[in-house]
Amino acid sequence: MRSTHRRLAATAAGLMLLPVALVGCGIGGGDEDESAAKPARAPAEEAATRSRERVQAYLDAMTAKDVAAGRSQLCALLHDGFDLGATGPNGDFADHFQVPEAAITDIRSGPLGQEVSVSVSVTAGKRTVVRPLVFTVTRDGSDWCIAGEAPAAPADDVPPPKAPPTPAS
Repeated sequence: MRSTHRRLAATAAGLMLLPVALVGCGIGGGDEDESAAKPARAPAEEAATRSRERVQAYLDAMTAKDVAAGRSQLCALLHDGFDLGATGPNGDFADHFQVPEAAITDIRSGPLGQEVSVSVSVTAGKRTVVRPLVFTVTRDGSDWCIAGEAPAAPADDVPPPKAPPTPAS
């Protein structure tokens, strides 16, 4: 009699798990129309796209002097520092700076996330300078955000190689 109970329990458990197994195999799921309408992107492609979107929105905010829009592109951990320095004398949104031009020049994967290189023209008074910057964009939960901004070293800042030592006479 015990084997009968075991078989009944096993059959009941199998029947209860059957719908879960069928959905896992793609049978019986109701999301077929959604997946056909929205093809999946490769993770690297999505990372580059999201990074570009975040940095472009930040650059647009800098140009428009829209502090709130700029802040919304940053990861939550950066908000306090941004609030303290964004409109300060050297901040991205300082009143005496104008940003007539800003462009994304490169996107590549880095150790802390996507590294988005930009070239920003900054005008203060009559003087205009072009500054290369690198933004680090990362995924924070289900969203993407800017996790860092740093000056980029221009290629001509690399020191020349050392000359070999000359033989002593």
